[in-house]
Amino acid sequence: MNHNAAQPPLRIRDLLPFVVMCIGMFMALLDIQIVASSLQDIGGGLSAAQDQISWVQTAYLIAEIVMIPLSGWLTRVFSTKWLFTISAAGFTLMSLLCGLAWNIESMIVFRALQGLLGASMIPTVFTSSFHYFQGTRRVYSAAVIGTIASVAPTLGPVVGGWITDTLNWHWLFYINLLPGLIVTISIPLLVDIDKPDFSLLKGADYPGIGLLAIALGSLEYVLEEGARWNWFDDATIRTLALTAGVAGVYL
Repeated sequence: MNHNAAQPPLRIRDLLPFVVMCIGMFMALLDIQIVASSLQDIGGGLSAAQDQISWVQTAYLIAEIVMIPLSGWLTRVFSTKWLFTISAAGFTLMSLLCGLAWNIESMIVFRALQGLLGASMIPTVFTSSFHYFQGTRRVYSAAVIGTIASVAPTLGPVVGGWITDTLNWHWLFYINLLPGLIVTISIPLLVDIDKPDFSLLKGADYPGIGLLAIALGSLEYVLEEGARWNWFDDATIRTLALTAGVAGVYL
């Protein structure tokens, strides 16, 4: 049987929202490495101590790794359309605030919020591809998403270094503003996959969500900062590794 023959023709109204969502995902993934390549410049610009600089990266990753597993439930609560819109809007606003940060403490807070708000754009694209594409086309959409997931972090250091040398570190964040605005405005107009269900907020497993956040947040810190502090020779690393293990078991 020829599966391709049974498939309806690909429509622009299916392709366009997927493309716009992929742009959001690309931004969120690119931002991990684009900033990592210029941490010293950011630290110098904000007069940060050496041990504070890495938190610009670590705060983003901890927030992102906590939010990604919650995205499925949040999609059912707010709907794909509005979760992605809130995520894109929050990511764009925090990008602006990161560029305007006045000291290292404000930068770390804005970076954590940027990771927290922008994280949902990554897994939501995967699930949305099953709505917009049928049959063998799902294989192609998965390939596109996989390519973006591979290319964005790879491009990050190159693009980040070029922006910092050509302009300055503030533009590492300002370049998100235009595509972020386009995604934020386009998603409510283009995406219509499911409806919000706020009743899910009543019976949610909030202790489980808290344990998930503690387990993944602690584990991410251990993995990200462990090498710098000589792993289990450091009391904080030991404590957080134990915390991650206990919270994971209870979860």
